[in-house]
Amino acid sequence: MKFKKILFASIMSGVLLLGGCGTKSADKTSTSSKEVTIKIMASVTPHTEILEHIKPVLKKEGINLQIISSDEQANESVRDKIVDANYDQHLPYLRSVAKEIHFDYSVLCAVDVEPIGFYSKKIKSIDELKNEAKILITNDPSNEYRMLVLLQSKGLIKLKDGISDFKATPKDIVDNPKNLKFIEVDPGLLTRNLPEVDGAIINTNRVLEAGIDPKTALFREDAKSPYANLVVVRKVDEKRPELQKLKAALLTDDVRKFINEKYGVAVVPVF
Repeated sequence: MKFKKILFASIMSGVLLLGGCGTKSADKTSTSSKEVTIKIMASVTPHTEILEHIKPVLKKEGINLQIISSDEQANESVRDKIVDANYDQHLPYLRSVAKEIHFDYSVLCAVDVEPIGFYSKKIKSIDELKNEAKILITNDPSNEYRMLVLLQSKGLIKLKDGISDFKATPKDIVDNPKNLKFIEVDPGLLTRNLPEVDGAIINTNRVLEAGIDPKTALFREDAKSPYANLVVVRKVDEKRPELQKLKAALLTDDVRKFINEKYGVAVVPVF
C-alpha cells in the first residue's frame, strides 16, 4: 500500500512537471507571435483610404497598422521617430526638403500618381481662356514647377531652358501669349479660391477632399507623370520585416483593383 502511494506521488509529480513545461512553451509561443505596430502618417484622400484597405491583410500577418491622417511635418515625424513611415509625397518634393531638414530617408515603394489638372468654374474648355486670365497655382516649389510644365505642354506658356531640380516660378516664363496672370497661394487654398479666378491647377488629393469631380478637369497630366506618391521610411529601417510586409501588402493586384474602381482617372496605380 505504501509502495502504491509513493508510485502515485511520483506520477503526479511528473504530470505537474510536464504541465509546467507545457505552460512555459505556450507562453514562449504567445510572446513570439506578439502583434507589431506600424505607425504611418498619410494624407486623408486617397492615401489613408488605401491604407485602411490593407489593414485586415496586415492584421493577419500580426501587424497593427496605425494610421495618422495628416500631412503636417510628415518627413520630420519620420526622422524624429514619431512615426515609422509616411505616404503623402512625390520624389521631387521629398528631395527638395530632405537636405534642409537632414532627413536620411529611403523610399520603401511607389504606389500611385494623382494627376494634377486644370479646373475652372467659369469656362468649359481651354479655348475659352481669355487674355490676362487669372490662374491659381501653388507656392510649393516642386509642385509649382509641375503645374507650369503642364501649362507648357498645352502651349499656354514656355519656360526658359535649363531649369533644374524641379524648381520654377512664373519669373521663369519666357513666352506667355495670353499674358496669363498667375496667383501663387498655399496648396490648401486652391480649391477654396477657385470660384474667384478663371482657373486653377490643383492636385487630385485636394480635389477629392473638396468634393470636386476629377473628371471635370479641362486637362490633366497623363499616367506617365514622374510624380508618383511614395511610402517613405528612415534609411536604417528599410529592411525591417514589418515594413517589408507593408510594402508587399500595398503592391498587389487587389490594391490596384481597389484604386482603379474607387478613384477612376483621379488616382493611377504605378506598380
